[in-house]
Amino acid sequence: MTQQETHLQQARASLQQALSWYSSIRRHWNYPPNLELQAAVREDLQALKASLEKLEQNIIKIATFGLVSRGKSAVINALMGQNILESGPIHGVTKWPKSVRWTPPSGKIQIEFIDTPGLDEIDGEQREIMARAIAEQADLILFVISEDITRTEYEALLGLRKTLKPLILLFNKIDLYPEKDCQEIYQQLQKIGQQSAKNNQLQIPPEDIVMIAAAPQPIPILVKYPDGTTAEEWETPAPQIDALRNKILTILNQEGRSLLSLNALRQAEKAEENIAKKTIEIRQKEAEEIIWKYVKYKSLAVAVNPIAIFDLIGGAITDLGLIRSLAQLYGLPITSYEAGKLWRKILLSSGGLLLGEIGSSVILGLGKTALAASSLFDNPGMLTTYSSTAIIQGGIAGYFTYIIGKAAQEYLEKGCSWGPLGPSMVIKNILNQVDPNTIIYRLQLNRYD
Repeated sequence: MTQQETHLQQARASLQQALSWYSSIRRHWNYPPNLELQAAVREDLQALKASLEKLEQNIIKIATFGLVSRGKSAVINALMGQNILESGPIHGVTKWPKSVRWTPPSGKIQIEFIDTPGLDEIDGEQREIMARAIAEQADLILFVISEDITRTEYEALLGLRKTLKPLILLFNKIDLYPEKDCQEIYQQLQKIGQQSAKNNQLQIPPEDIVMIAAAPQPIPILVKYPDGTTAEEWETPAPQIDALRNKILTILNQEGRSLLSLNALRQAEKAEENIAKKTIEIRQKEAEEIIWKYVKYKSLAVAVNPIAIFDLIGGAITDLGLIRSLAQLYGLPITSYEAGKLWRKILLSSGGLLLGEIGSSVILGLGKTALAASSLFDNPGMLTTYSSTAIIQGGIAGYFTYIIGKAAQEYLEKGCSWGPLGPSMVIKNILNQVDPNTIIYRLQLNRYD
């Protein structure tokens, strides 16, 4: 089995698990289904289903972006070898997104090209939002420029980079420049990519910058007729598109299924985060009741228990029970082992705050144990000291349980990322496995440090 096929199977298993869990009534545990919650997450469940269907269709989506009149439609026409999309010198020929299908010579995979309106057209803000939505669906992005990159184009590139999709920068219309000027612009683009990478803004290495002429301008040629007369005619050269076509086909052959898997997983990851966020918002009141219930339990148990070591053990068990109860309320799949990992993560991220609880529990607990060991009946005054110590320790324990409950809510809001098949974990595994020379590998620089 190839690495790409392994990635595809991992993604499919992750999405099937997520869809099975979130579509099942059993995820609500002992809590009755909430009609408001079911309505709120309906679209997200559909997004999960669509992500799985995307894998099965085996269609790579490639979207073109850029400002008006940069030649986005012409690029697609040139790649397909026929003029399917309308293009021309008119400002903003493409008014709405258009899709066309192309089957490469290998026939193993289909490509869907998506042509988008210029990002700087009238009503540009609304169309920019539309463009971002298209970028979320795309597996590969082609960003088309036709001169030195402008501030608007640079900002648009930064926005598209946030979608964490592989991006190829196309320098189109090179037929309009002398060779020397083309090379100067190309080198300038490389410098911009390198400088932006140093500033952690935009990473476009030289190998992801391609020079093309999708629709070369007609050139005059001198025609000599048999009778010796001559005339000047205009001839349109063939598109200079081979470098881009070869790069796309190479990417698809080496990384196509992995790209498909990553994009489907990202859509699923976003859907699961939405489900978790909406669930937490709608079940907020019930969550508060659960947190306060465990606060009371822990405070009382720690206060009445005379043995210090049992305070620590019992407190940890109570905190784990709180995390499990919140996960069950939210309908998130989390095992006791995963609850323990989350508890330790909260402990470490909170630093000295929760370590302070352990320290206070040890100090006060040992003092309480010593008092209990002495004869309270022989010295009734000790009873007041013991009670005060117990109340203080119980209050501290309850306070830190409340903190753990609120922190657990924030972590659980990230959704079903627990276990080896969680979308976040599978994405990270795929990125860690790919070859350093691939376009996917460079996504790690934007997602995982």
